[in-house]
Amino acid sequence: MKHTTIHPVWVRIFHWINAAAVIVMCLSGWQVYEASPIFRAIRFPQSITLGGWLGGALLWHFAVMWILVANFAAYLILGVITGRLRKKFFPLGLRAIATDLVAALRGKLGHADLSQYNAVQKFAYLVVITDIVLVVLSGLAIWKPVQLPLLRTLMGGFDNARIVHFVAMSVLVGFFTIHVVMVALVPRSLLTMIRGR
Repeated sequence: MKHTTIHPVWVRIFHWINAAAVIVMCLSGWQVYEASPIFRAIRFPQSITLGGWLGGALLWHFAVMWILVANFAAYLILGVITGRLRKKFFPLGLRAIATDLVAALRGKLGHADLSQYNAVQKFAYLVVITDIVLVVLSGLAIWKPVQLPLLRTLMGGFDNARIVHFVAMSVLVGFFTIHVVMVALVPRSLLTMIRGR
């Protein structure tokens, strides 16, 4: 019996590298944040940060930043070249998103065919792709505000770029949390990302 590949090898490799990079970026980013918090009510305990202190966290953050950017860029380029992005995420309409969201909230959204994304999944993945672009651009505006004045200005200045970066990171964490919950509810989806089918 022939098994159809749902996720080719390159997709699986990029997925796991991206997941690891995002986790390290968040943990080290939280340590960087602790050196100069944006919001007084939001703090991150040492136990969930990476780097030990500001300098150590920055080393982790900048090292993994390049892995995240290269991995993400390669994923997008291959996704466009192979047509996978278009095939997996489009067409997509508001009515389909609303219908599938209602079905999901009622626990009636089918998962029989894991090779096809429902409208909510398509929307969520497109949001997270856009969000990663925003995380990278706002991060660059913070890292090189003098060298990239146009980007800094587009972000509303250095201080606003920090807020954009924080909010974009929060969206990533929210997506990651929901993603893990959904995988727990549909464990076969984890197997497809490990073995491809």
